[in-house]
Amino acid sequence: VPRDAAAACEETFGPVAAVYEVEGEDEAVEMANDTEYGLGASVWTSDLERGEAFAARFDAGCCFVNELVKSDPRVPFGGVKDSGYGRELSEPGIEEFMNRKTVWVNHGLEGEPEE
Repeated sequence: VPRDAAAACEETFGPVAAVYEVEGEDEAVEMANDTEYGLGASVWTSDLERGEAFAARFDAGCCFVNELVKSDPRVPFGGVKDSGYGRELSEPGIEEFMNRKTVWVNHGLEGEPEE
């Protein structure tokens, strides 16, 4: 896929994959992160430790090793950059819909006994 093709420059959904040949992991991460989007990334490898370290380098809200990008109610799901703000699903997702309130009560000035 040419690097200026829509599949390379736009956020795609569905059974679409843009495939590139790169010199190594650093170039792959640089290319993957050179976008205004960041919903999900998927890494496929037989070396799980290396895959996990590699996935951590992507600017994406969700990174998967040996799995397709998908949502699961047990874990937060959402993107970064122009792919969204906040998270849905799981406890952090529920907290996105909560309003928090701070109540501060001063029980007397410092140094004065409380009655």
